Amino acid sequence: MTMNQQVVIAGAGPVGLWLAAELRLAGITVTVLEPRPERDPNSKALTVHPRTIELLASRGLEQPFLEEGLHIPSGHFAVLDSRLDFGLLETDFPFTLALLQSRTEELFEIQARAAGADIRRGHRVTGLTETPDSVTVHIEGPDGPYDEEALYVAGCDGTRSTVRTSAQIPYPGDDFTVLGFLGDVVLDEPPPGVAFSRTGIDGLLMIVALPGGLHRIVGTVPSDVRTDWPGDLTLEELRVNVRQVTGTDFGLHSPTWLSRYSNTSRQAESYVKGRVVLAGDAAHQHMPAGGVGLNVGVQDATNLGWKLAATIQGRAPAGLLDTYHDERHPVGADLLEHTAAQTALLSAFTPDGQRLRSLLGKLVAEQPALSRTLGERLSGLHVAYDAPTADAHPLTGRRAPNLTFTDGGDTVFALLRTGRYVLLDLRGPRDDQGSSLATAEDGTLVGSLAGPFVTRTGTLTGDHAPWAHVSAALIRPDGHVAWATEEDDPGKLAAVTREALDRAALTGAVR
Repeated sequence: MTMNQQVVIAGAGPVGLWLAAELRLAGITVTVLEPRPERDPNSKALTVHPRTIELLASRGLEQPFLEEGLHIPSGHFAVLDSRLDFGLLETDFPFTLALLQSRTEELFEIQARAAGADIRRGHRVTGLTETPDSVTVHIEGPDGPYDEEALYVAGCDGTRSTVRTSAQIPYPGDDFTVLGFLGDVVLDEPPPGVAFSRTGIDGLLMIVALPGGLHRIVGTVPSDVRTDWPGDLTLEELRVNVRQVTGTDFGLHSPTWLSRYSNTSRQAESYVKGRVVLAGDAAHQHMPAGGVGLNVGVQDATNLGWKLAATIQGRAPAGLLDTYHDERHPVGADLLEHTAAQTALLSAFTPDGQRLRSLLGKLVAEQPALSRTLGERLSGLHVAYDAPTADAHPLTGRRAPNLTFTDGGDTVFALLRTGRYVLLDLRGPRDDQGSSLATAEDGTLVGSLAGPFVTRTGTLTGDHAPWAHVSAALIRPDGHVAWATEEDDPGKLAAVTREALDRAALTGAVR
């Protein structure tokens, strides 16, 4: 057995495939192991949120999603009558995309394979053996058991993660108290439009049009507020539930998938343990409210990818990989909290519960600030990581929008496609007297397109208010601001820029 890859990823769902592409972008050798011989045609997730579209744009993959996905300019919180207006969000993509998970996985797999990832279907991880220097992954393949040795293993293998269990990472939480039902069916008499919802004391229901003449029906009814598992969902039970909520069954028949889901809520105590890392459902389980699960998992992988690559390649500042847990574990905890809150509203079938839903719906309609806040949380645009110091610039840790420049050149999202840091010098045109932030005191180049970070000099267009007085900034590969300053003295600015690059371990590689 030889170590012919640096990372083994368990799971070829959206999270594992996206992580594989991120690692390959940095030059890390990757093997992805997936027990299913073929991609699952049943799509758990349909929704791609604005922040995820931003990440796609930051890697040059947004176009097929924008062309194929159905653009929906709003979202919902607990299926309240008043929807959240995504037009209030400050993003280039103020909408969600409805796209089958199977297609998302296909596009991600194309990306990962094109980047050089080794993806093996029909190969199941059965256990791990970790040493101080490596981890051996035990695998059951089509031709029998075998082992692969790697520097790290990433568990992207779902809520029942073998990687997490083998690493003995606790996964505490709460068992379910509410169930939901799901059916992909043909409707002879579908409701008008691409999306339909109905809520009331008799239950809650949503219907969404799918490709191929199918409709997805999801919902919950009062009898689903329970702690025992009633067995597999049947077509007749689905029909009864739909009639109970709406008074009709829309002529449903010919199901391609019937399933149940629950509000079981769990989170891994650690996202990083030794040579094991976790992302997506292997790290957090929750009620699928608002369609955020796939999105948070992809955002996990984006945070993890560049940090794991830098650690393996010996160019990371001390403790960088541990910051993956420090930054993403609170995001997972927040996810569990707001999906639990939505579950409470979704299952509020008492008269008082319906009054609460009515009140909150009116507040969303009457208070644009509330709609925007909930929309930012649902879409992932609100995520900001703690700054390293109390005196850091307020932008530190926040996501960078797609900043545009007066010269019309590459935007920030285009610059991020390299998967490297981006250093912005926003002071505008200057005479050539060695004052460029990309030049060290001795006149040597610190960073360039071929170096450890990308540089961009220019002035911003006038629609980026929080950036109006920023003179320089360093943006991480995941699109969050590592450092920013409003210093305008050339000498002091050069010094603080050098300090920021040193803290990110970006200068040593080119000295």
